[in-house]
This record gives sequence, C-alpha cells and structure tokens, in this order.
Amino acid sequence: MKFARPQVETLGCRLNEYESEAMSEVAAAQGLSNAIIVNTCAVTAEATRKSRQAVRRAARQNPGAKLVVTGCAAQIDPASFAALDGVDALIGNGTKLAPDIWRELSDRKAEDGPQMLIDDIMSAKHPSNHLISSFGKRARAHVQVQNGCDHRCTFCIIPYGRGNSRSVPMKEVVSQVGKLAGHGYREVVLSGVDLTCWGKDLPGESRLGNLIACVLDHVPELERLRLSSIDVVEIDSKLMELIESEQRLMPHLHLSLQAGNNTILKRMKRRHLREDAIRICTEIRQARPGIAFGADLIAGFPTETDAMFADTLDLVRECGLTWLHVFPYSSRNGTPAARMPQVGPAEIRKRAAMLRELAAQCVHQHLKDWVGRTGKVLLEASHIGRTEQFAEVMLTEDPAAGGNCTAEFIGIEGKRLIGRPVALEAEFVGGHGARSAESRR
Repeated sequence: MKFARPQVETLGCRLNEYESEAMSEVAAAQGLSNAIIVNTCAVTAEATRKSRQAVRRAARQNPGAKLVVTGCAAQIDPASFAALDGVDALIGNGTKLAPDIWRELSDRKAEDGPQMLIDDIMSAKHPSNHLISSFGKRARAHVQVQNGCDHRCTFCIIPYGRGNSRSVPMKEVVSQVGKLAGHGYREVVLSGVDLTCWGKDLPGESRLGNLIACVLDHVPELERLRLSSIDVVEIDSKLMELIESEQRLMPHLHLSLQAGNNTILKRMKRRHLREDAIRICTEIRQARPGIAFGADLIAGFPTETDAMFADTLDLVRECGLTWLHVFPYSSRNGTPAARMPQVGPAEIRKRAAMLRELAAQCVHQHLKDWVGRTGKVLLEASHIGRTEQFAEVMLTEDPAAGGNCTAEFIGIEGKRLIGRPVALEAEFVGGHGARSAESRR
C-alpha cells in the first residue's frame, strides 16, 4: 500500500535537503501519513532561531498532524525543541533515515509529551543512508556521500550535531547517482559535512577524486557532476586531474575559506593559510580556465581587527572569488571561539555588509564577462536555468524544463544573465550512448 508522503520543511545545508527527501520516502513507506517533519539547522544562532520558528509555525498551521522534529538543532538541544507546543517526536541525526524509527512513529498513538528518539551522535560509526528515486520537482539532485567531521574548528557546533566523519561506500554512491540519472536527473551534487575527507575511514587508499572518477565512469548518462563545499588543502591529486580534464565535472568549486588573515585562520583552527588559498585557486584556474569559485566567509570572528578583516576583503580579489556565502559571526555555546574576546554586534553587521557588497560586485563582473558569449544552460523551471559556472539565467524563450540548451547571453538583469536559446540539447551522449527522451523528467 502506498501512503502520501509527509510534508517536510528543510532548513540549512544541501545535506539536509538530501536527507529530507530520504526521510519523506522512508516515512511514507512505513505508513506515516498526516505528518509534518521539520529538519532543523544549527550552523548559526540565527539558524537555530529560525528552526524553532519553523516548528511553531508548523504546529500552528497543521492542527491534528503529527509533528516530528529532527536535524542538527534538535540533535544539539533536544530539550528546547521538546518544550515547544505541538511537537510529537524528536529524532536524532544518526537514526533519522532508519525505517524502524518511522514505523514506530506511524504505529504510535497520541501520548502526553513528545517521544524522544535522540541518539548519541558521537557513537555513530556508519552514515545513515537511503537510496532516493527523486528530488522533489528540481532538475538538480543532491547525494550524500559523507557525514560528520573529525575536525574541531573553534567556531563550529556542527560536529556535535553530526558526529565524527563517516563515508558512504563507493558502491552505494554510484548506485544512488545511477538511480537518479535513470530517473532523468541531468545534474547531481555530491554533498557532505567535510566532503574532501571522504574515504579516509574506508578500507584502502580511496580519496574524493577516486569516488568522482568512479561515478563518472559507471554512470555515463549523467551529464553534470557538481561538488558542494570543499577544503582547499584536502584536494587530492586525482581530483585535480579531473578538474583539469573532465568536462562533466562542472567548472565551479565552492571553497571553505572562512577568513583571509592567517592569525584569524589559526584562531579558527583551520587547516590552511591565506597563501594556500591563493596558490590553490591559481593552480586550479590555470588547469581549468573559466572556472568559477564560491566561498564561505565569516565576518567579525572574535579578536578580528579592521586590518585583519581587510585581509579577507583582499583575499576575495586575489582568489578571484565570485559566489560568496557570508556569515556574520555567531557565538555558539560550547565552542572555544565563544570564550574569546568578541567583536561588537554592530561591527559584525557592518563587516558582513561590506563583504556582501563586494560579493555583489564580483557577481556583476562575472555576469558582465559572459555577455556576448554562449554557454550551456541546465533548465530548472520556466525560463530559468543555470550555467556550468552556476550563474542563474533568465531565458527569452522557454525550452522544456529539466533539459539543456545552448544560449547566447545578451544582457544582465539584477543577478541573472539574460540568455537567448540557440540550440536545444534534447539528447546527451555519454560513454555508452544516448539517453532516450522517455527517461528525461
């Protein structure tokens, strides 16, 4: 018997997005209906606040539905979420994809107080995983290949929500990507908490580059492979080789940089220095001309002076960054950075605004550089798509969503390119031939 999928509200990262799809499938298969799942985020204090807000809103707007809360914020601080009105159950990150958990919830009758199913995340030895067949109505799908983190950056609370690093075995990753490609997904994003640590806990000498090569070799029908955030000093030699030579690996990398001043990087307990970031961006750009870089950057880390922050602004220019995720520093109880001398809230907001203004300039310059050129666009919705470098495109005509077209970029509107389709690419020829039109979404 098929059951309607529970409604899921997702906050936070791409990993959460993948797990939300998986939870929805698992819960429906186990008979859980008339349910709302809120998959929370704890990367900043603001993310936790928004997660609580989402839970309250879900309870208010869905009276009578079973309300289940999971994700990093619920894992780290279950008591505060259990205290919210309307919560029926809290599920830990280590077990939220386990079928028996959802079966138990589907069979459970209403009782006083929420059911607490929070695991000891630090004892988790294997990443919970579930093969999904779809990713909502999107043209792009995310695949979890790694979870948790063995490093302890002084500002980060996420290891306490995700546990230590665990890798999804290569065979399972290939199966998941193949399943999604078989259902018509033209682009897949490999995601993880510490993606470049993939394979270190598995037998043998496998690294992320080996995984990517295996996926591309065994799933020839996949047209685009993209990576979520990576650590610059963990890029292995095979990955560098693929960046240079493999056209299906997108020319767009998102780097976990966080700051541009070496003193701040050391106080953050990062594994790279400013010079490493500049060197690696230079090497990659030489290997793959035209590649676009994104980066995570924190404004107002404890002890950061104006001069130190200026180094971060300069790093954006020296590395040629385009897509910036700017995080105003958020103190998290239990982290070493919370005990350091803090920068004032007004100064943090000011520096974050300066970074975002610089980011807007970088995006505009990137888009300007593409005007008058042609490029491939993956259609995501009516008239909307993205380039291989991840720029959003508004098309003057509307090819079928979920396909590829070649477009001439004729202008800029806000943060988008304006593109005129010049060829619709209905078929993709991979290593083993063309994919049929019937298999596309």
